[in-house]
Amino acid sequence: MLKKEDIPNLISVLRIFMSVPIVWMMIEQHFGVALVLFGVAGISDGLDGYLAKHYGWQSQLGGLLDPLADKVLLVSSYLTLALIGIIPVWLVLIVILRDLVIVTGALVYHFRVMELDAHPSMISKINTFSQIILVLAVVLDRGLMAIPGGLIDSLIWLVLITTVVSGVNYVWVWSRLAMSHQDNS
Repeated sequence: MLKKEDIPNLISVLRIFMSVPIVWMMIEQHFGVALVLFGVAGISDGLDGYLAKHYGWQSQLGGLLDPLADKVLLVSSYLTLALIGIIPVWLVLIVILRDLVIVTGALVYHFRVMELDAHPSMISKINTFSQIILVLAVVLDRGLMAIPGGLIDSLIWLVLITTVVSGVNYVWVWSRLAMSHQDNS
């Protein structure tokens, strides 16, 4: 039976499943529909966070599902946009490589050093925001209105820079924490 405390987690799961029609709409070149669905996914992200925090419906599962839903939506959008030739493949590879480095590092830290209590850094939040803005800009450009090419190129470079800096930041911070933990052991 569904409890009200489960609502944020259900919203996160639905956001994961929303990735499928968003990707399909992009592949079919229905960018207006993809933009609306992407917007609904964004609103759902804010809604599940609000409900979890405002009503105290936070859970360990929700702490995993919410960022997972964001990653599934962003990575699937990036892969699709690269597949149809709208954003560069090299950018997608760097974005995915960063995520793999972070997940691998988090797992190693968690199982070899100590339990990980991860919170996104400010540069990581900026990176996620810039990734979202790039998807919105290119989908908007293809679906509803022309966006200056210079703006999209600038967003591509912003995503590249924030992706690299946030990845290096995570490696630096967790490496220092691991070394500090070893020194104290």
